[in-house]
Amino acid sequence: MSTQTDLSPTREGGDAVVGRLSTLDRFLPVWIVAAMVLGLLLGSFIPGLSTALEAVKIGEVSLPIAVGLLAMMYPVLAKVRYDQAHRVVADRKLMITSLVLNWVLAPAFMFALAWIFIPDLPEYRTGLIIVGLARCIAMVMIWNDLACGDREAAAVLVAINSVFQVIAFGALGWFYLQLLPSWLGLPTTSADFSFWAITASVLVFLGIPLLAGFLTRTIGEKAKGRDWYEGTFLPKLGPWALYGLLFTITLLFALQGGTITSRPLDVVRIALPLLVYFVVVFGAGMLVGRWLGLGYAKTTTLAFTAAGNNFELAIAVAIGTFGVTSGQALAGVVGPLIEVPVLVALVYVALWARKRFFTSPALSV
Repeated sequence: MSTQTDLSPTREGGDAVVGRLSTLDRFLPVWIVAAMVLGLLLGSFIPGLSTALEAVKIGEVSLPIAVGLLAMMYPVLAKVRYDQAHRVVADRKLMITSLVLNWVLAPAFMFALAWIFIPDLPEYRTGLIIVGLARCIAMVMIWNDLACGDREAAAVLVAINSVFQVIAFGALGWFYLQLLPSWLGLPTTSADFSFWAITASVLVFLGIPLLAGFLTRTIGEKAKGRDWYEGTFLPKLGPWALYGLLFTITLLFALQGGTITSRPLDVVRIALPLLVYFVVVFGAGMLVGRWLGLGYAKTTTLAFTAAGNNFELAIAVAIGTFGVTSGQALAGVVGPLIEVPVLVALVYVALWARKRFFTSPALSV
């Protein structure tokens, strides 16, 4: 996502994309690492900070973090051309492939990784499985935009993930934590997921910025036209998505700074299956998208929506079900610790793949 110019995948070559990234975008990994370190330091050395941040909540998520997530989502969703969403819905290959990757293969893969890497730590294992069930509805918009994916496709797929999250999260939690382990002769985990907590999370973290983004584009284009909206207004609004991202990361790690620094070996054990998960699922999405001939923009969107996870929902569910100091909650917090830098790196992998594997006109549009 360039905060200074529109880098539509159908207009710019791979070299031009990287070359025209703003300073903020170009050094994003540096800012993200700095935000993580700052958050860990704040959480470790400022007494009472975690209590203050948790004093006011939306559902089970700290109000300051909720504000950061909304600030992160709104500018990205204001960029979406909602009048083109119908073409995404009509693309059956993209829709079906996304549903299979997100709701069949990815959760099953995370279940397998959790049992392979940490069979002796049931709390962390359960937390990882919950992370695998929480499909991304927030940060994926940032990664997709940075990699010049299809914004309209991302908005539609995120909306579909949100609907499925409300409908299927509890049932899938029961399946992967109780039914499937019992079939395989493995220990089961009892968990009672709140339908209303999941619904509230989706409505807050997707519904509010989605409505705001839609109204902003609709009103802005009617008032001054699309050229002004996309050429003047969006470049000014764009940087706030990354400001929101960095603010959210700082607060998130401030909340769990003490826990993370006091259990480094546990963090490593949780991190390894997450690292494998993000890389493999992203790679699978890119390979399947190219094989299906979806083109670079949609293939990238497919890969990021499959690889990303809704860590705010996973953390909220883990805290609400098992408690704020539980191993399940720690696994949820380690999720973005690994996801953020890995998916930023995968943005650069996607841009490299665009030049290497999506060079023909038939594949790049």
